[in-house]
Amino acid sequence: MVPALSAEEIIALTKKHTFFSWSAQNRVNPIPMARAEGVYFWDANGKRYLDFNSQLMCVNVGHSHPRIIEAIKKQADTLVYAGPNMATEVRAELGRRLAQITPGNLNVFFFTLGGAEANENALKLARFYTGRHKVITRYRSYHGASHGAMMLTGDPRRWASEPGMGGVVRVLDPYRYRCSFCRSQTACTLDCLNHVEEVMMYEGPPTVAAVLIETVTGTNGLIVPPDGYLQGLRALCDRYGILLICDEVMCGLGRTGAWFAVDHWQVIPDMITMAKGLTSAYLPLGAVAMREEIAAYFGERVYQGGLTYNAHPMCLAAAIATLEVLEEEELIGNARRMGAVMAGRLADLKAKHLCVGDVRSIGLFGVIELVGNRQTREPLAPFNGSSPEMVRLDAFLKENGLFTFLHWNCVSTNPPLCITEAELEEGFAILDRGLDLVDEMITDKT
Repeated sequence: MVPALSAEEIIALTKKHTFFSWSAQNRVNPIPMARAEGVYFWDANGKRYLDFNSQLMCVNVGHSHPRIIEAIKKQADTLVYAGPNMATEVRAELGRRLAQITPGNLNVFFFTLGGAEANENALKLARFYTGRHKVITRYRSYHGASHGAMMLTGDPRRWASEPGMGGVVRVLDPYRYRCSFCRSQTACTLDCLNHVEEVMMYEGPPTVAAVLIETVTGTNGLIVPPDGYLQGLRALCDRYGILLICDEVMCGLGRTGAWFAVDHWQVIPDMITMAKGLTSAYLPLGAVAMREEIAAYFGERVYQGGLTYNAHPMCLAAAIATLEVLEEEELIGNARRMGAVMAGRLADLKAKHLCVGDVRSIGLFGVIELVGNRQTREPLAPFNGSSPEMVRLDAFLKENGLFTFLHWNCVSTNPPLCITEAELEEGFAILDRGLDLVDEMITDKT
């Protein structure tokens, strides 16, 4: 038997022979992750980390759930692969189960291997179905790193890939803390919807196939839409015959305390894209849920799209087990209950720490936005950059066994949906101490 590699050997060989995403390769400093269970994972030296970001906002049911692992093993014993033109039992069963939880008549599903592919195919479906070309997205969106999805993305990661796919038009987000429309108002005015309609007018509604949004913006600041926004966007799309596509790759499958984030506002989009929590990332799988009318359009028309691993049986088996775990272990209800606890802890941090400008959450989907000055709301890190304070905070959290996602001036709080109140308290105690350190750093500057 080949002896186990040391932590140092794992890191050295990984950095020598593999290429990391979103990274300057010489500055990569990975954790040598060895095993995981529930809300924790351990590195190859035995150090335990509380996973406060569900890895990449995806391990919704927690790590190493035996029921999902058993489903994968059972499927491997039966049928490992079937071509995309085959009907299989798991394909039939997952479609039936998803149709039970998706809103309205979004009862037909195109399976992919991830969120980027789901978004690319959703746009293709919209363009073919409407005969229109343009798509409206938002500046703080992230929709994936493949060529088309990268252009659908609004954040700066798309810059290096431009010029890319044409026809993408961007609008501003309903970002209450830094709103360009109602920052001087005491309450949200929803004037951002007038902005969207104005852009539609300039672009020509008959040229716009779809509006594609993250229902709740994830990576770029966790922006929860104000009440009335999604309803207003749905009305705008209906007025001009434009499809509404909601990207729920990150916020779907229980993360917000509902099956899908749109359920909170009782809005039914024309398509929902999903991935990540669909299998809790145990195996790669994405899907486009579409209205029956959209699927029917292709009854006699060939859909010009496909994937070798479309409806891969192993992945579908993992998804079925994941849906069963979410439902039978009441993890969506736990996301609501623990989400209320988390919202309280976030509010406590905001009340205590000078560096906390704003906190936002819905279910177990949360963020802490850090500032250098509360009055001016100066971000603690520049747009598309970092800062010594954010670097030090990241190091402190890891040193103290808390793993989460820091992006620009934001700290994410997205633990697995199985988390307990005691485990939440453990994480927030570490965050509290880390923010004490940041408070000292910004105070020293003044």
